[in-house]
Amino acid sequence: MNSLVVAALLLLLLAASYQIGLSRSRAVAGSSTLKMHSRPNYHGMMVALWCLVPALAILLVWFFVGDDVVRTYTLSLLPPEVVNGDATQLRDALRRVEQISTGYGVVGDAQPYENAAGQSLHEFRLLTFWATVAVAAGLGIIGLLVMRARIAPRLRARNEFEAVVKVLLAICSGIAILTTVGIIASLLREALHFFSFISPMDFFFGTVWAPRFSATAGGDYGQYGLLPLLWGTIMVSTIAMLVAIPLGLMSAIYLAEYAPRKVRAFAKPAIEILAGIPSIIYGFFALVTLGPALAALGGMIGVPIRATSALTAGIAMGIMIIPFVSSLSDDIITQVPGAMRDGSLGMGATKSETIRRVVLPAALPGIVGAFLLAVSKAFGETMIVVLAAGNAPILRFNPFEATSTVTVSIVNQLTGDTNFASPQSLVAFALGLTLFAMTLCLNVIALYVVRKYREQYE
Repeated sequence: MNSLVVAALLLLLLAASYQIGLSRSRAVAGSSTLKMHSRPNYHGMMVALWCLVPALAILLVWFFVGDDVVRTYTLSLLPPEVVNGDATQLRDALRRVEQISTGYGVVGDAQPYENAAGQSLHEFRLLTFWATVAVAAGLGIIGLLVMRARIAPRLRARNEFEAVVKVLLAICSGIAILTTVGIIASLLREALHFFSFISPMDFFFGTVWAPRFSATAGGDYGQYGLLPLLWGTIMVSTIAMLVAIPLGLMSAIYLAEYAPRKVRAFAKPAIEILAGIPSIIYGFFALVTLGPALAALGGMIGVPIRATSALTAGIAMGIMIIPFVSSLSDDIITQVPGAMRDGSLGMGATKSETIRRVVLPAALPGIVGAFLLAVSKAFGETMIVVLAAGNAPILRFNPFEATSTVTVSIVNQLTGDTNFASPQSLVAFALGLTLFAMTLCLNVIALYVVRKYREQYE
């Protein structure tokens, strides 16, 4: 209910302020002999901005400090012996008062002070909420009136609005960068904590993955060799790319260059439907259908293939990734100017020669980006490998045997009760940092390839 009231308030202020600014701008333009610097819609947007920002500021301040204010008020309602007593008793009292205030009730008989505190807390929340809404609306109206009074022929509303938009875009970019920095910092901090238990040499160059739980400091934590998981990730991803890249690229070339319009109108959406299927469905398909089929095929030709293996997971993952390669590559190929094709054909080149020597080199940077997205998707996939790879973290080079990957091990280590003070859980952060580094290296390589071919083409 509170969220609906806030949303309705903001929408009402936004719509009303925009219309008021628009009408005021048109009225000023009609009554003045001077030409308006900015169009009426810019004045309307500036009035809406001046109205919305103060209201949002008040709501955001209450969002961050409201819980602390409510907790402080709740503590003031409790008896001193409860506040100054046992921490567990205080936590239970706060929880019970919270439940009484929301109307859910509590288990057992509530103490008189709990009922009184719950009722007071309910009234306090209603009062503070409506007071916050009133202050936000009041400041919004004040901002509306101030900006409305500023509307004049020489007001550079467009410049001011565009400056605000630039600041907002810069803030959004900064948030994206800071989010990446925060992820790296959190992974790095916990990974360093993990390396205080396990030597980095044993982790990065170890060949055995056998974590153990130890309740004592300095106990036997097991072996945390990364190489079995790293090799399993590379092997499954390589198989997936061997399936996805040829099929995806060839289908993109056919749809962009050879397919009739009716065939393209049907085939392209049909391929893109594969991208909307949840990965767990592919995992179930690999476990129930694809794995047994490969095992039966291996029995027919005399090659032992396990139903749950790196091959099964890789093929299922490759089928899932085909739409990423096909759709993106098709969009890039169709963006190549038709004049380049016409020039190549006019010089006597065949259709296939034009595609190989003109279209694909021109579209190569985008195609490499599609491949990179597919590889990143393969590295980070979890559910298919959980169901179809066999979850066997053993260093083996046979793709027909069971294996495990980095992402599966992260899930295993963080499943159940976790204690982030032990290497059994902290290793997930080290594995995540490793996966991040692998993806970063792929990005660097792809950027180098794209720049090199782009310079040759230009």
